[in-house]
Amino acid sequence: MKQGESLIETGPRLVIVTVTAVFCALLEIIDTTIVNVALNSMRGSLGATLSEISWVITAYSLANVIVIPLTSWLSQQFGRRNYFAASIIIFTVCSFLCGNATSIGELIVFRFIQEMGGGALLVTSQTIITESWPPEKRAMAQAIYVLGIIVGPTLGPPLGGYIVDNFSWPFIFYINIPVGIIATLLTIQYVRSPTFDKKRSASEVDWAGIILLTIGISSLQYVLEKGQEDDWFNSKLIIGLSISAFLGLYLFIWRELQAKYPAVNLSVLSNGNLRMGVILSFVMGFGTFGSTFIIPLFTQSLLGWTAQQAGVLQLPSTLFVAVMMPVVATLIQKGVPQKYLIATGMGIFFIFCILCYKIIVPDTSSGNFFWPLMVRGLGLGLLSVPVSTMSLSTLKGQQIGQGAAFTGMMRQLGGSFGVALISTFLSRSTSIHRVNLVSHLDINDLNVQNRVAQMAAGFRSRGIDMGTAKQTAYTMLDGAVNKQATLLSYMDVFMWVGVVFLVCVPLVLLLVKTSKAKVNLADAAH
Repeated sequence: MKQGESLIETGPRLVIVTVTAVFCALLEIIDTTIVNVALNSMRGSLGATLSEISWVITAYSLANVIVIPLTSWLSQQFGRRNYFAASIIIFTVCSFLCGNATSIGELIVFRFIQEMGGGALLVTSQTIITESWPPEKRAMAQAIYVLGIIVGPTLGPPLGGYIVDNFSWPFIFYINIPVGIIATLLTIQYVRSPTFDKKRSASEVDWAGIILLTIGISSLQYVLEKGQEDDWFNSKLIIGLSISAFLGLYLFIWRELQAKYPAVNLSVLSNGNLRMGVILSFVMGFGTFGSTFIIPLFTQSLLGWTAQQAGVLQLPSTLFVAVMMPVVATLIQKGVPQKYLIATGMGIFFIFCILCYKIIVPDTSSGNFFWPLMVRGLGLGLLSVPVSTMSLSTLKGQQIGQGAAFTGMMRQLGGSFGVALISTFLSRSTSIHRVNLVSHLDINDLNVQNRVAQMAAGFRSRGIDMGTAKQTAYTMLDGAVNKQATLLSYMDVFMWVGVVFLVCVPLVLLLVKTSKAKVNLADAAH
């Protein structure tokens, strides 16, 4: 196949290629969250500490952010079909090895290698889908791809909870094996590789750029993952890695701008649509991963829900997103300006945050979350497809893979920033609210004394001596203060995340230009 020859598929081939790519992306996304509910089982089975078991997640995230920006270059080196098939094989084999791990060290190593293969599945899947569909129908193609991105994080916890409760934790990895085998066979048979990419010799490979990127991005990801746990800049390790991240990324950018054959082609960011799409992907990752993180955290830590219950809570919203995707794609294909859809999605996501802000109470039920989460689904539906479509709409050839790598990396980093900032904010805000609440609880105040006396009387009726009864009453009062302070912190988080999206609305309306994208897309169709 020569450069410029169409990669567009039709009929059954298009269906098979699309389904294969979507299922591969879905596998990687589900595996990101399915492990969370199995950590306690893994910890007990492998005899690991809490700090050690957290590395099962951290190792996966580190490999993800390292390999995503390199996927376009790796596809160029080995051929897209070969690289995609090899990535599926690595992911599948390591899934088996993870399930058979006999120590925490083995599991961490296998998880890292698993995601070195899995990280490529997301970006390469998006590239394959984009190039397989006709330009005039790529909005629908992006809708199908984004659906997997949205559904995956939601399916992970309930699926993982069911498997752990009814089987054992290794099966959360084993379920990848049959899908991986089928996907590998379909990839080899049906996925085509472009030939316009020139393979570089070993002497032409930008090893310096790859090393600097690995140092910079892995250091940054570790800081985001472990910063709150290590008390941020009170830790020498966090300080050292922050410096390493800054220098690594700074030197990486300088190197890529100077290199004759850069590992990551930064010049593609000169495309205005992609540049804006990268920014919006970061914001979208911030909100999507942040809200996916905070709602289960709230329901499990304060309401006592199981991980499976917290995961099932979000399923109706996810199904609503699935309904929204083809609708939004049709609107784009009919010429509705993407910036208006994005701005509307941002505004609706702000409304979701405000609704959550208002329902945060000690006895919040699943019914209270239903409509806010449906509003979230509407916002994500209006936001995700236009951002993904706009980002790649004016790119051609190998630029599509490079653009997909940038948006994928920024979505992942946005999610990491979101989770890190929310975790830190919850901790700091809870302390501030606790101080404010305690300042209003004067032990000499008559109302406080009456409340303690009532609680102590209840304990006395159970045969507890007066001293112990009073101490227990004060302990319960302190617990109530902590709970109220935590509730106020969750309210603050929802409000500030909403503000971030609200601020983006005028920026999108002013900076996103859709007219040029339409012209180029129409030209590409001819």
